[in-house]
Amino acid sequence: MNIGEAARASGVSAKMIRYYESIGLIPRPARTQAGYRVYSANDVHRLVFIRRARDLGFSVERIAELIALWSDRDRASADVKRIALEQVEILERKAREIEAMAATLRHLAKSCHGDDRPDCPILEGLASGPPTGTADHGSHRFGAGLRPPKKGTMRADRRA
Repeated sequence: MNIGEAARASGVSAKMIRYYESIGLIPRPARTQAGYRVYSANDVHRLVFIRRARDLGFSVERIAELIALWSDRDRASADVKRIALEQVEILERKAREIEAMAATLRHLAKSCHGDDRPDCPILEGLASGPPTGTADHGSHRFGAGLRPPKKGTMRADRRA
């Protein structure tokens, strides 16, 4: 089957199939005399495996490890389980971080009057909260922080 058919059968876009091929996650497929890729049922099966692993949040590097284990009939299932449980820890940490971010936004939205007044605790909180990438997503302590830009300094203001 050609790349479009393999993409439809696996749920992986043609662009991603080419990418996975370029990094060695899938073997280079056979080609027709005209140079078109030809994918086998085994290739599609591997693409489905990759898509499912990506759906579960595994990195490309981890997927390569899983594929190697999948291909190795002498593998120890303990190795696969270790990788799976490490991924569970990663997902649970991300879920805690997202919940902390949601709690912060909930707190900011609750403190906003949502009326015609220009003062906005949400914008003040965004301007003075911890920098992006810190682990303090759940903090509700917002200090004086940054001031909003002066009128006329933003690109949209200059175009107006």
